[in-house]
Amino acid sequence: MPKRQHLLGIWLVLTGITALVCLVLGLLLDSILSTSPSHRIMLVILACMGPTLLALGGLILEQKLFAPLRRLQVQFSRLVANPDANDDFAPEGWLKHLAPDLEHLKKGWREDRQKLISARQAGAKDAMRIRHELEAVVQFLEIPLLLCDQHQRVLMLNPAAEALFHDHPALGLGRHLQQLLPLPNLSETLKKLPQDGSPRQLLLHHEGRWLRCNLRRVKANQGEALLTLEDTTEAHTTHQRWRQPLAELLPKLRGHAATLSTTAEALSSATNNSLIKEKLENAMHQESQKLGGLIDQLAHLLESLQLDQGRLTDTWSNDFISALVDSWQNPNVAMVPIGIPAWFRADSPTLLAMLERLLPEFIQTTQASSIEFEICLGNKRVYLDIIWKGAALTQQTLEEWRDLPLSEQPLAPRISDVLNQHNSDWWSLPDHDREHARLRIPLPATDRHAEPNKSINPRPEFHDFSIADLPAPKSELAHLNLNQLEMIVFDTETTGLKLRSGDTIVSIGACRVVNGRLLATEKFDQLVNPERPIPPMSTAIHGLNDEDVKHAPPLKIVLPRFRAFVGQGVLVAHNAAFDLLAIQMHQDESGVEFDMPILDTLLLSRVLDPDIDEHSLDALAERFQIHFPAGTRHTALGDARVTAELLLTLLPRLEARGVHTLQQALVLQAKAETIRVG
Repeated sequence: MPKRQHLLGIWLVLTGITALVCLVLGLLLDSILSTSPSHRIMLVILACMGPTLLALGGLILEQKLFAPLRRLQVQFSRLVANPDANDDFAPEGWLKHLAPDLEHLKKGWREDRQKLISARQAGAKDAMRIRHELEAVVQFLEIPLLLCDQHQRVLMLNPAAEALFHDHPALGLGRHLQQLLPLPNLSETLKKLPQDGSPRQLLLHHEGRWLRCNLRRVKANQGEALLTLEDTTEAHTTHQRWRQPLAELLPKLRGHAATLSTTAEALSSATNNSLIKEKLENAMHQESQKLGGLIDQLAHLLESLQLDQGRLTDTWSNDFISALVDSWQNPNVAMVPIGIPAWFRADSPTLLAMLERLLPEFIQTTQASSIEFEICLGNKRVYLDIIWKGAALTQQTLEEWRDLPLSEQPLAPRISDVLNQHNSDWWSLPDHDREHARLRIPLPATDRHAEPNKSINPRPEFHDFSIADLPAPKSELAHLNLNQLEMIVFDTETTGLKLRSGDTIVSIGACRVVNGRLLATEKFDQLVNPERPIPPMSTAIHGLNDEDVKHAPPLKIVLPRFRAFVGQGVLVAHNAAFDLLAIQMHQDESGVEFDMPILDTLLLSRVLDPDIDEHSLDALAERFQIHFPAGTRHTALGDARVTAELLLTLLPRLEARGVHTLQQALVLQAKAETIRVG
């Protein structure tokens, strides 16, 4: 159907030509014929009748035919994009009689579609049950787990793996493993894994951490490989701490033991010469003393291994005190945490065991009915204070408690051992109000200050085995099916629209579409410090002001992270010329390049519906019933997600027009009119 503007232009031209012809004929007849005034009026009326009828005919055609045809076109495009869409346009005008047939067509289409969906759901019931069982098992595995296909793309990851690679931009389904762990030995080992499922082990050093990696081939059609990872950094550091002293101590022990053995043999075979016997006995005594000293060193080394500071980890005070309260068995004594929580370093299980052993003695001595725990920050130390109403403890009492063992086991550590492990001591002091007293235990501080991340629900998607059916990543992108592409849909918010005059990015948001599906948790959402004021007019649109971005990283830091998130994907945006220019203007200073293909949903929509005037994101979202969650419009991530939904809505319409590959889509969008931006 021609564009409305073209039809309107043709109608106006025909009306004008008709009016001009009638006017000329009227003037010609008036000059040839001698007419009376009444006949002249009749001649004018006849001359005006032609263009008037043509104008009225055009209006009737617009109201009764062309406008209903445009609405019918929108209805069909909506039906193709979303067969379940509501609020259908009923046919109007001369097409009104088509309403029953159209309704029958839609009803039959939807019924057939529902039957297919029901059959598919019934056939997938067992597979869904297996999937849920797999998810339940994988979610609660504490070992980080990754499953990748023969092209080393991630098919599955569990929450433990997500925690291990927290905030890593290359973590996600369909991403290449080399983007996450760019280690040549890992890639080569994966290629050479035996087909019988025999395991292989690697020790990987990546970003300052030692990762023990177990790999094995899964016996499946696609040649998947299963990787389990263990962070052994602290264990490796601890091992190095005791290995060197032990390596120095053992040769000395062997040397003195050999000398002592030789001296003993010489003494047993010596004559009655008292001088020789005296020298041998003195030598044995000296060697015995040296050997005893080395044995003491060995014992001290073993004790230090038992309570090694390498086992100290960052501990959140609220979590520690909650664990202590949960293990407390005396309901007559209340335990109350007070003050501001903080981080400290501790061997939490051992420190917890020490307090569990100490508190019964403490209650018996102080007769306290309520105990408060407070964390106080000191100079490079964190103080764990136990507060009660009463007098301070004597130093003699504290010395007696230092010798208490943690358990009845023969080699159980004592309270003093735990204090030494934390390089700590304790003392008691009266409180400021002189009614309470404190037992103060200094603990090592840590660099962490922010509260721990709140626990989140398990990932809605942590596996997609259909990724294994996609072509190899090195396949020519141009010839890949649109549904086989990894697409990164992004949007930017800026300080203004004049990018070539200094306006720049204040926020980047992106989401990932893999295998024709929008992944709910695969997102990039980052504020950017534009290093210039944000005008109030721009703040009114996206809601970001100078205070919001004051502590955000600059664009030269954010762009490399965003480039890592994009990986080998194809970029998608709405009015992509603007967003791409906003990024590409800062490529040089960021040291990254965005040279991948880009699809523009604005241009694709213009080509698919050339006779419809409005192609803004709001208009298209309303047309295809894509809803913005409250508060997300004009946010980078919110607009990116709606653009992704719009893209998935347009894909069936592209396929219906024979556009299946990226190359065909790029050729099609090139036919749309583009405008200069920035």
